Amino acid sequence: MTILSFTLILLCGAFMAGLLGSLTGLGGGVVIIPLLTLVFHADIRYAIGTALVASIATSSGSASAYVKEGITNIRLGMFLEIATTTGAVVGALIAVYMPTNVVAIIFGLVLIFSSLMSFRKKIAVPTEEQQSKLAAQLRLNSSYPTGEGTVNYEVHHVPGGYFMMTFAGVMSGLLGIGSGALKVLAMDNIMRIPFKVSTTTSNFMIGVTAAASAVVYLQRGYISPGLCMPVVLGVLAGAFAGSKLLTRANVKWLRIVFSVVIGFLALQMIYNGVTGKL
Repeated sequence: MTILSFTLILLCGAFMAGLLGSLTGLGGGVVIIPLLTLVFHADIRYAIGTALVASIATSSGSASAYVKEGITNIRLGMFLEIATTTGAVVGALIAVYMPTNVVAIIFGLVLIFSSLMSFRKKIAVPTEEQQSKLAAQLRLNSSYPTGEGTVNYEVHHVPGGYFMMTFAGVMSGLLGIGSGALKVLAMDNIMRIPFKVSTTTSNFMIGVTAAASAVVYLQRGYISPGLCMPVVLGVLAGAFAGSKLLTRANVKWLRIVFSVVIGFLALQMIYNGVTGKL
């Protein structure tokens, strides 16, 4: 295979990853890493480094729009970034020294969990719950605009959410994915933040978390410009196309089809990890 054909195939694959990731909310990394490892037989550490660089690009592009609209809770995001960044550096250091087959098995298991979490039901934020004193002291409570006006909300269970975010950061640095399912557990289920705010704030944080992990992979030589360039361009184009199709597409069926595909890729990753093929 020539370099040109390899680049074009990788560009098309990254475009599909960005498109499906944007439509389903699972992110492009869950497709990019299996694509590079299973199809192109790249070392999983190079695949993770490439996915991290792609995450930085996509997060930086989309997060600015949400911040401008006033939906993102910037103060909360910056506070939780301390947890995710710390965890990401730890996860990246572990990944460098961990056997690649073990990383592949963990990746497959987290992929299955993320796929299942994409079918979660949105949990309504309770109207009557004890106010968090720590959230008030840190001024994490905020508001966001809606069609009917501004909605105020409070942040609950800050220590529990912080701990879960640290774990999400470790998984992000270890596996090169956004760990969106774990961030949902932290923000939606533990901290009881409105769904719209949690998704936009999580997107705001992904770039910083990925950048912290990418530094470790860059120092170890696991980031290849030849892989990153077509992947970043393809994922950005796919994410943009996905945002345009989202209003017309049947997201329910997309999630079902995509989750089945992701489940198959996860099982393949686990099998290859157990048999030592990665």
